[in-house]
Order: sequence, then structure tokens, then C-alpha cells
Amino acid sequence: MSAEIVSRNQYRKAKQKAEKEEQTAANLLRYGRNRAEKRAETDAAAKLYADMDGRGLDDDPTDGSS
Repeated sequence: MSAEIVSRNQYRKAKQKAEKEEQTAANLLRYGRNRAEKRAETDAAAKLYADMDGRGLDDDPTDGSS
């Protein structure tokens, strides 16, 4: 049985790089939209709420006040 020699510095840097890549992927999903995509999403949400308001529906169906 021979053990593989591992540099702790290289291991630490590789771990930090992997964590940074995960954070980058999360940020890309969260913030990586252009202006047109953001506007389309807000327009769709506004239309949904306007349709709900026009029908007299509430946001929260569990409210029970209707």
C-alpha cells in the first residue's frame, strides 16, 4: 500500500475554485438575464395580477376572507 502524495495547498486552492464556480453558476441563474428578459418577466407578473384583480381573485387562496 502506497499513499499518494497530496499537496494541501493545491487541495485548498482546488476546493476554493470549485466553490467559486458553484457561486458563479448560482449568480448566473439569479442575475444573468438581460433587460428584455427582466422586462418580459415583470410584464407577465403584472398581467397575471391584473387578470386576478379583474376577476376579483386574491393572491392568497388560503386567506379565507373571500
